[in-house]
Amino acid sequence: MIDIQNITKSFGSLQVLKGIDLHIDRGEVVSIVGPSGAGKTTLLQIIGTLDRPDTGTVCVDSIDTTTLSSKKLSDFRNQHLGFVFQFHQLLPEFTAIENIMIPAYIAGLSKKRAKQRAQDLLDFMGLADRATHKPNELSGGEKQRVAVARALVNSPAVILADEPSGSLDSKNKAELHQLFFDLRDQFGQTFVIVTHDEALAQITDRTIHLRDGLIELPENDII
Repeated sequence: MIDIQNITKSFGSLQVLKGIDLHIDRGEVVSIVGPSGAGKTTLLQIIGTLDRPDTGTVCVDSIDTTTLSSKKLSDFRNQHLGFVFQFHQLLPEFTAIENIMIPAYIAGLSKKRAKQRAQDLLDFMGLADRATHKPNELSGGEKQRVAVARALVNSPAVILADEPSGSLDSKNKAELHQLFFDLRDQFGQTFVIVTHDEALAQITDRTIHLRDGLIELPENDII
């Protein structure tokens, strides 16, 4: 599903990633953990085609994203990847269902199909009665669920999440964490999650430890 080979990345004289090799299977829920400055978010952004590595290759669904033009990267990102951020990044002027529909519009779906897909996801999230509410009328947990639905609307192969439960209270964290597994079981997506949340890391299928731009490989572990 995701194959990463010899990824390096520097910002000026600072080398953030120093040679990352990683394989993630289809349907895995993988967490990436490590201290601040370890390169977690940089790695996630490179997997998500939001940044390019200095060296190495990133293949997602057998497509080498490092060879794609900017236009093809945008199309690939819209069709194959979904993103969930710590702070939901919902557009305040749009309702919940409209926020979910936006990536579908970009992908070229008709209004009718986009709305039906968004409504189906709201139903799955238990938010059918919140469809016409704007973000300022939703709780923190509800906003993050809408953000997850937005990430799913184009049925991407991979969901990339950067500290997705970082702004939530304990109850909503637990519900969001369970949601990721429910979604994997229901829709088959692969999840790659950067987190400082030990409770989330402990329940993922596999935890990748990053330190000083390198993957720490415990004895007898296989990347």
